[in-house]
Amino acid sequence: MTTRNIRLTILTLALLFTASIVLSASTCAAVADKVYLIDVEGTVTAGMTMDIQRGLERAEDIGASAVILRINTPGGMVESMEGIISTIDNSKLPVITYVPRGARAFSAGAFMLLSGHVAAMAPGTATGAATPIAFTPEGATAVENKTVNAFAARIRGIAEIRGKPADIVETFVRDGISLTASEALNLGVIDIVADDEETLLSLVDGKTVKLGASDITLHTDNSEIVFHEKNIQSSVMSILGDPQLAFILMMIGIYGLIFGLASPGTYIPEMIGAIALLLALYGLGIIGVSTFGAVLIIAAVILFVAELLTPTYGALTVGAIICLVIGALTLPQQPLPDSGWFIHSSWYESFGLVALGFGVASAAFFLYAIREVIKIRTKRATTGTEELIGKTAKAMTDIAPEGSLNVHGEIWKAESETGESINEGEVVTITQRDGLTLKVRKVKEK
Repeated sequence: MTTRNIRLTILTLALLFTASIVLSASTCAAVADKVYLIDVEGTVTAGMTMDIQRGLERAEDIGASAVILRINTPGGMVESMEGIISTIDNSKLPVITYVPRGARAFSAGAFMLLSGHVAAMAPGTATGAATPIAFTPEGATAVENKTVNAFAARIRGIAEIRGKPADIVETFVRDGISLTASEALNLGVIDIVADDEETLLSLVDGKTVKLGASDITLHTDNSEIVFHEKNIQSSVMSILGDPQLAFILMMIGIYGLIFGLASPGTYIPEMIGAIALLLALYGLGIIGVSTFGAVLIIAAVILFVAELLTPTYGALTVGAIICLVIGALTLPQQPLPDSGWFIHSSWYESFGLVALGFGVASAAFFLYAIREVIKIRTKRATTGTEELIGKTAKAMTDIAPEGSLNVHGEIWKAESETGESINEGEVVTITQRDGLTLKVRKVKEK
């Protein structure tokens, strides 16, 4: 082999070795790049806050380069919303908030969307509608100006930190304005419109965001998406923290205890009632409730029980229905700057239907119970002799004119009232009782 060939061979091997190192490094880098995706779906509750906090910790543990919060919510608790916003602000990883296809980010959800270091939406989605609403017996109404001003200032502050137009997002709160994805992008409310998560990661790649005092450049293109899994605790808190479920559990618990105490011995209604009531109390403790609403619901239960004990032919039931429905509708706390609920009006409408439906079902049940009680009270007594008169039975022996009769498993002496002979097995009607003897008459065949 000539010197030239040796040199070419050495050069070729060196190039191959260098290429393999570069390829290996790029492959390792591609594998290392991960984006952690957390689903933020349903009513904003303490369980959701806990789940997001746990998800961000998990994202740090696996070395993710960024986190996606995939939002689909009508809003929820103010305290929980603030907890989520604070968690995003203190995150050690860039947080991308994203509203996927078929979803929405209203009320508290709009605040969360704007809090992301990058805010994105899919085509056809919407955000906004963040006017604080109080739910009263008259329906959804506007809250006091001081509450509106507080939320308007809060959303302006979030917009200023994230470089969004504060004057536009303020209209979410003051005027209840909602924007589609394309409108939000054109007005600078969001940064990106993306069809799906893969497109989103491609579009945010290379974007620089401010994370605390540092500027971070995102490297997300072709990153592996790791999906977050809820644990049992946060799942249970999310479920029980829903006011609709808490209300239903509370009513099941109360009625279970009432029916169990009214018919002791089975223990099943009491057991179901006690469990449901404990779960409801836990859920109501998470969400916070209006004292006025709780008092009305208790009053409704008292009126229902009073109707059963001393039937007023529906008068107390009407009052109970009114108390139950109004109490349920006013059960969630009103929005306040640091507590209560901050949710889209459509949620209140569905909650109202649940309350109304439960009121109607309760009314139907108690009216049925009242009717049965009235039947019992108005029914003519049928005990002793009166119970036997008019009954039919078969002759155990020939009755000519005396014999035996079996009535309700008891053997009685029988005597033909007319004196005519009655053969064994023939059907007779009891017409009188004379001590231990029953006067009978043969039933004529038709």
